[in-house]
Amino acid sequence: MHVRALDLIARVLDAGSFTAWPEPLPESLPGPDAVDPDYAEELRAARERTGLDEALVTGEGRIHGRRVAVVACEFTFLAGSIGVAAAERLVRAIERATAERLPLVASPTSGGTRMQEGTVAFLQMVKISAAVAAHRTAGLPYLVYLRHPTTGGVFASWGSLGHVTAAQPGALIGFLGPRVFQALNGEPFPPGVQIAENLYEHGLIDAVVPPEQLRDVAIRVFDVLGGHDEHGDGDPAPAEDTAEEAEVSDTPAWESVRRSRDPARPGLRTLLRSGARDVTPLRGTGEGESEPSLRLALARFGAPGSPGAPCVVLGHDRTRQSEYGPFGPAGLRQARRGMRLAAELGLPLVTVVDTAGAALSREAEEGGLAGEIARCLAELVVLPAPTVCLLLGEGAGGGALALLPADRVLCARHGWLSPLPPEGASAILFRTTDRAGEIAERQGIRATDLRADGIVDRIIPELPDAAAEPEAFVQRVAATLEHEIRALRAIDPGDRVRKRLARYRSLGLPT
Repeated sequence: MHVRALDLIARVLDAGSFTAWPEPLPESLPGPDAVDPDYAEELRAARERTGLDEALVTGEGRIHGRRVAVVACEFTFLAGSIGVAAAERLVRAIERATAERLPLVASPTSGGTRMQEGTVAFLQMVKISAAVAAHRTAGLPYLVYLRHPTTGGVFASWGSLGHVTAAQPGALIGFLGPRVFQALNGEPFPPGVQIAENLYEHGLIDAVVPPEQLRDVAIRVFDVLGGHDEHGDGDPAPAEDTAEEAEVSDTPAWESVRRSRDPARPGLRTLLRSGARDVTPLRGTGEGESEPSLRLALARFGAPGSPGAPCVVLGHDRTRQSEYGPFGPAGLRQARRGMRLAAELGLPLVTVVDTAGAALSREAEEGGLAGEIARCLAELVVLPAPTVCLLLGEGAGGGALALLPADRVLCARHGWLSPLPPEGASAILFRTTDRAGEIAERQGIRATDLRADGIVDRIIPELPDAAAEPEAFVQRVAATLEHEIRALRAIDPGDRVRKRLARYRSLGLPT
């Protein structure tokens, strides 16, 4: 189950492209090394057995032609433990990757801090975390692959800071090693907790993939997160609004509501499957929560034959909402992870609104749903990255509003947005749901009303209904998203944010 560092590197990088970075080790180690002959013998034996001088291999190579830096632990060298020398080699490699603006692939497998070196080795976690933070602050991608086993200070530093994190199937991953837990507590650690698949279920890692599939994952991730768009920011011709304007305007609001609820209507899942490429799903908040009804992914959108435009995608998954119910505060914390990712890497953010509303429950209230809506609004409206919102279908309440603020807001012909589902607004105003259609008309919730009020910039046609032409509709949406993303990337970031703030500052006021 253990995978050697050099074997993993050979599987991930283009054949023959790896070059080691043989950073010299410190001439002397503090603490026990100077006086403990047993530790000195352990080091000598590990070097002879592995052919390595330390528990860490660093260097560079290419993935699908893209230059990247790599750092990987070797578990057979003193259980991959990190002392002062290994930490110094790791930090120098991260700093070099940052200075040369290289994406970084990191693959820990370790028992943690090297106990033979004591507290000074333990404190190396600080400088390692600082180096990773500086790499991320520079807007450079950081991909982590956790191998079996990864525990202790390694997991609690560079193993837990990835933009995208995958793990080896069945890998033992946890902060406190099971042998230490049993020694301290007199009983074994609960089974099944510190396993890669369990961490995935709890939203702590994004994927569980075998080593032979890691290269494909890295190619997809770096094609979106690679620090630049090799296809440039050209301005492809927009997909024209081919529907007759009168036909769009004549659709009653309640008819759009009804059509938006059709189970056959394509949602975000279909959009990603048929309108995007290089899709990498991301799982959970990274902090122990996962919300199935809200989807987060990396992707490229574009018309067939075009290179596509890279972006972070987050939105409501209508299929999962029907299976698992409405999303709660964890879903919005998951969304905020996507916002941070877009901001840090300068990637465009696409939000997709398609929800009958957020969860209304005791758990949602006690979990801070209102506060999460507020934080999403506050972060989106000042996000430095380009933002596009797509009103794909239903748009009810604060759960929809939380993903709305954007530089450009697009709306499907039968998409809509309202403070509550029309039935709820009718119940408030008339103590009955029977007048929902009337309320929908009066509140101006349909696409053309939203455009007239300055909420929506562009209506994407449905001919006559997305459910009747799912593939054609999805391709139309994808082409429009590509056009909007590329147009926004051509605008100065400061000007873009100022225009966004001015837009929402003046919304609803006389012009």
